Amino acid sequence: MTSPAERVATEFAETFGGKPEGRWWAPGRVNLIGEHTDYNDGFVLPLALEQGVAAAARPTGDPVLRVRSVQQEGTVDVALSDIAPGVVSGWSAYVSGVAWALREAGHEVPGLDVVVDGDIPSGAGLSSSAALECAVAVAWNELAGLGLSRHDLAAVTQRAENDVVGAPTGGMDQMASLFGRAGHLVFLDMRTLEAEEVPFDLAAAGLALVVVDTQAPHAHVDGEYAERRRSCERAAEILGVPALRDVTVDALDAALTRLGDGAEAGLLRKRVRHIVTENARVLAVVAALRAGDDLRTIGPTLTASHASMRDDFEITVPEVDTAVQAVLDAGAHGARMTGGGFGGCVLALVEADAVEAVVRAVEAAYAAAGFRAPSAFVAVAADGARRL
Repeated sequence: MTSPAERVATEFAETFGGKPEGRWWAPGRVNLIGEHTDYNDGFVLPLALEQGVAAAARPTGDPVLRVRSVQQEGTVDVALSDIAPGVVSGWSAYVSGVAWALREAGHEVPGLDVVVDGDIPSGAGLSSSAALECAVAVAWNELAGLGLSRHDLAAVTQRAENDVVGAPTGGMDQMASLFGRAGHLVFLDMRTLEAEEVPFDLAAAGLALVVVDTQAPHAHVDGEYAERRRSCERAAEILGVPALRDVTVDALDAALTRLGDGAEAGLLRKRVRHIVTENARVLAVVAALRAGDDLRTIGPTLTASHASMRDDFEITVPEVDTAVQAVLDAGAHGARMTGGGFGGCVLALVEADAVEAVVRAVEAAYAAAGFRAPSAFVAVAADGARRL
């Protein structure tokens, strides 16, 4: 089977003629822990995946973006000057949004012929959209000689997703795709945008990180994600803090009391409790990894994160909860939903020789519940966006 990198080169020649100027790659990501903390100025701990998106690109003499996806019919043509929020829709908005964000930031970018393809399961919550944005962004950055840093590119790609695509995401996905490193997690402070590589050698510990695609429908551009963000911003406003990151675990009870009474206050208390305790869990896992603790010890913290997402942030669905319980019953050291929620994937920290048994346990639980059969793979921490 050919790889996405091979397919984009072949498709480029067939679509545009000749060879591309180059090929670029950006990985998807799976978040070990730290969910919905990114837009609260908090802490996240993702890893870049081996799966990702490839882009074959060549600058053109006219200010037009011509983009084709190997997985879609037809080529989308749009003048760079016509790209704006609300104008472009569908998958091509992720690509054209990058051009718009670069131009909005004051950078001159040439027109581009580009073909993209990837091997990230679409809709699984593994950030195929961020990988697409980052692959195109690093290509444009190099082809136009912009000299932008990884932090600059993260800001550009997040703005593309927020303003052109219309998804109110917090930037963690793009940072993970750009800053990933093989054999490491990426510890991100989403307020300062500091990125630290934290060693994560599962193989040496005899462990594996299994990612189960629950096959439940998943979408970020919807009212539920936006509602969670609005709730967090409302709670921060009531508490008089810049963001919920500024509420510590020690101050949590007092903060919850200050939110008052009534239906809205009850909802806000749950949202705040998740964000504050989730930040604490991220910091606890990072501390354990820095100290060289047995990686198995972080398992219960992963499971506690899932309970918080289920009960306080209310972003899980039956398929997700079933998968988590199945892998825990099969002996996983810890498990949690990963991603924005309402579908997507579950990750499980398991013994390396137990991967097959854990996957079979999920398949059996799904069959018993009448759900669509899940799929699974072992996640391996890979390098971030780069030229191939």
